[in-house]
Amino acid sequence: MEIELEGRFYPLRVRKLTQARSIAVSADTVKGEVRLTMPRYASTAQALRFAQSKADWLAARFADALPPVPIVDGTEIAFAGESHVIRWSTAFNRKPKRIGGEIRVGGPENRIEARVISWMKDQARDIYADDLAFYCERAETELPTLSVGDARRRWGSCSGRKAIRLSWRLVMAPPTVRRSVVAHEVAHLRHMDHSPAFYALLDEIFDGERREADRWLKQHGSALHLIGAPVR
Repeated sequence: MEIELEGRFYPLRVRKLTQARSIAVSADTVKGEVRLTMPRYASTAQALRFAQSKADWLAARFADALPPVPIVDGTEIAFAGESHVIRWSTAFNRKPKRIGGEIRVGGPENRIEARVISWMKDQARDIYADDLAFYCERAETELPTLSVGDARRRWGSCSGRKAIRLSWRLVMAPPTVRRSVVAHEVAHLRHMDHSPAFYALLDEIFDGERREADRWLKQHGSALHLIGAPVR
């Protein structure tokens, strides 16, 4: 299903939610698609008419969006909050290696992005495991299962089955920002809500400025999602 905006066609993702009380439309400028949520009792035709009525607003959102950043030779990306330049050469090893302010990678040039992202996911998993052990000890809770993903809407999540999932993109953020997300999810292991008790525990175990970390993610988080995103 697609929607036309100023002569361009965008994929239209429709979701019917039990908890939805009205029709809502949004522009996912990273994936280049339009998201439409609606109550289960609403008709799809009604929802599509609503989306079309917002065509000018949606088109403006896409026009104003920053472009995706492909990971190629010379691209500048962050690792642990520090700027690094991607350097490619057939003389380098296929597995990326961080040297000084560079991330060096070899192998076929058309595989640079895939290799760098795979490497960053591996780095993220090891770093997150250390963060998780640190905050679980402070929270006096058992280590949960850890997985690394690339959720668009959440930096982290904690399930009722004692499993934590974190976005690999956090490995690009400053350490205190990354660790604030890990601490947040660890606090959910004891409080599956955002109650005063949850925030009291979070402030007890997190060894940084939580509100500053939240502000950083609000200001810069969208840029992290543009790294290696599909070209629209």
